[in-house]
Amino acid sequence: MAPAHPRLSALSVFQWVLTFLFFGIFFTSVLIGLLFTSYWSITVLYCTWWIIDWETPERGGRRCEWMRRWRLWRLHRDYFPIKLVKTAELPPTRNYVLGSHPHGIICAGAFSTFCTEATGFSQTFPGLKSHLCLLSGLFHLPVYREYMMSSGMVPVSKRSLDFVLRGGPGHAVIIVVGGAAESLGGAPGEHRVVLRGRRGFVRLALQHGADLVPVYSFGETDIFRQLQFAEGSRARRLQQAFKERVGFAPCLFRGSSWGLLPFAAPITVVVGAPIPVPRRQSPTEEEVAHYHRLYVAALRSLFEAHKGQCGLAPSAELVIA
Repeated sequence: MAPAHPRLSALSVFQWVLTFLFFGIFFTSVLIGLLFTSYWSITVLYCTWWIIDWETPERGGRRCEWMRRWRLWRLHRDYFPIKLVKTAELPPTRNYVLGSHPHGIICAGAFSTFCTEATGFSQTFPGLKSHLCLLSGLFHLPVYREYMMSSGMVPVSKRSLDFVLRGGPGHAVIIVVGGAAESLGGAPGEHRVVLRGRRGFVRLALQHGADLVPVYSFGETDIFRQLQFAEGSRARRLQQAFKERVGFAPCLFRGSSWGLLPFAAPITVVVGAPIPVPRRQSPTEEEVAHYHRLYVAALRSLFEAHKGQCGLAPSAELVIA
């Protein structure tokens, strides 16, 4: 279905991509530049606030429900479009660790679903508060940190997640498990997730007795075309080295108009059923491995159950690396 306001929808997505890519660098440059003008006091005042407020991202952030309900995000949703599918109840009497797959280039489905109310998360899962987790280093960027916290995002650090999950029931932390490694391998028509060696999110769930929930965003890898480099090539080694040092991978990708506007491919975010997890202050490796196997099986089942209605061929398979 085409969006009711196609140009406005395209503009909303374009500003979102520019914000994601350049917002932090832009405001860092502006604040530095203001130091050499008569408006230097703006930088001094902000930096004073920044230091005072330094711990806030790792103490649950500072979400703004008004911002999460902007009409801008409904236009963003309609461009692709993005749809949320609920498969089971997530009672707010529990906490949850949601694994989001695949990463894609820019996590459009996860952002729309868990950082805004465009797809109706609060109505679909009443009483549950979502927290999408991002690289901790991004919360050190001036002004950009305020933008991310307003959407309900928190750092993906152990300290940050412990704080949220200790804050009582009704919280859902969403971790894009595959991370940068998965973003490098994403390509249209492929369904590959990096999961086998990723067990930290399972350990976190056990330490807090938070149920595990698989989430799959069908169509996430279809909205950009990425230049893929052969394994072992110099370009690939540079990507890997950058990822190891900085935490994210520099992907070379293109969209439609202007190269940065994603292709309008439908994205369906399917939230699976919770896997009950007991609380273990010091979980054993056997316990972590057991619940990791249960999670992998649940993710496979979720993919198989919904791939047909999301436009995939019956032969489509989920590859877990």
